[in-house]
Amino acid sequence: MERLGRAASARPRDVLASHRDDLLALAARHGFLDARVFGSVAKGTDGPGSDVDLLVSAPAGTGLMAVSTFALAAQDLLGLPVDLVTDGGLRADHPIRREAVRL
Repeated sequence: MERLGRAASARPRDVLASHRDDLLALAARHGFLDARVFGSVAKGTDGPGSDVDLLVSAPAGTGLMAVSTFALAAQDLLGLPVDLVTDGGLRADHPIRREAVRL
């Protein structure tokens, strides 16, 4: 039954698409800009049970608490697990940067 329930649930890419504007507004309220998605959602290989991998730009001095607070708020909004990465610590040629797609 659990597998059937997961199989019947919406794909994360569909959930993200339906909440795109709300997620962008949430990111802006938390001070994050240029929200992008990477991983299975960006590749179109996500399925029930997949998480949402987000890459955002954070202002200088943004602390871990602000990042964690936004990640939890994004999870609550989407109803899905969210992995949040800020681009400040990534090299310009990092694979995540190359793969990330704007929302």
